[in-house]
Amino acid sequence: MLRRMQLIRAFDSMLPDLYTRQLIRGSSHAAIGQEAVAVGACAALAGDDYITSTHRGHGHTIAKGGDVKRMMAELLGRQDGYCRGKGGSMHIADFSIGMLGANGIVGGGFGLAGGAALSAQLRGSGQVALCFFGDGASNQGAFHEVSNLSAIWKLPLILLCENNQFAMSARVEQMVSVRDLTRRADAYGFPGISVDGMDVMAVHDAVTTARLRAREDDGPTLIVATCYRFVGHFSGDTQHYRTRDEIQRWLERDPISSHRRRLVDSGVLTEDAADELEHEARRAVEAALQFAIASPWPAAEEAWEDLYA
Repeated sequence: MLRRMQLIRAFDSMLPDLYTRQLIRGSSHAAIGQEAVAVGACAALAGDDYITSTHRGHGHTIAKGGDVKRMMAELLGRQDGYCRGKGGSMHIADFSIGMLGANGIVGGGFGLAGGAALSAQLRGSGQVALCFFGDGASNQGAFHEVSNLSAIWKLPLILLCENNQFAMSARVEQMVSVRDLTRRADAYGFPGISVDGMDVMAVHDAVTTARLRAREDDGPTLIVATCYRFVGHFSGDTQHYRTRDEIQRWLERDPISSHRRRLVDSGVLTEDAADELEHEARRAVEAALQFAIASPWPAAEEAWEDLYA
């Protein structure tokens, strides 16, 4: 889990440089500070379980076992990317690992995850679907529709809200009528669990509990993981909506530093071994960039391919 979190951090930390060098086009959204939610959740899932993601989805893909070389190639619009260079940052998907796609639509993953959960139920496969979404997406109609339907049908679905405190630049308390987002599960008759999203083990335990419940045909669970994004909503975000003091308080709870300290203190890792994991992650991302730069551009005549099945 530490290795995966460090790989996510290294990947997303490269985004500003890629943008400045004009190697990527369009928007990209880093999840720096939120690594524990993605990694803790995916570590609790089986390899063939499903996830759906958000516009801030690099971490989810890596946490589920995605290939950073193909991810980087996709960001650069190259043919060896996951979507052959046509999707970019917000549309990375890898069905082979159960990653059903990042999504540029806020709340766009609810119906996809609900459908995947229904498919698993009908096939009796024992698979579970987990939908990552942000606090802002909890106000979308699709959240309530899928919550209601999955409760009625007892679908094997986990709804995991990454409450990173902001919907773009608006604080969550400005946008949601209840302070405790887990209460929204009460209306549909399934559990709502609040968890520290800065603690990878706490997230892992919560998702493990929810997954067991789903596999026992007890239906969905809502998990609200309280976390914080350390960087702006996107490259160039002035971040006028928060203070340096606020950011510093959350930086002191960095999920990677905390988990590293836990492993070192418990004798699982030495400081040198932990340092090497960090260097390994940076080397992997640099190698991914070189792979992407060497990858060819898609041919112009391919522009209309892959629009329909």
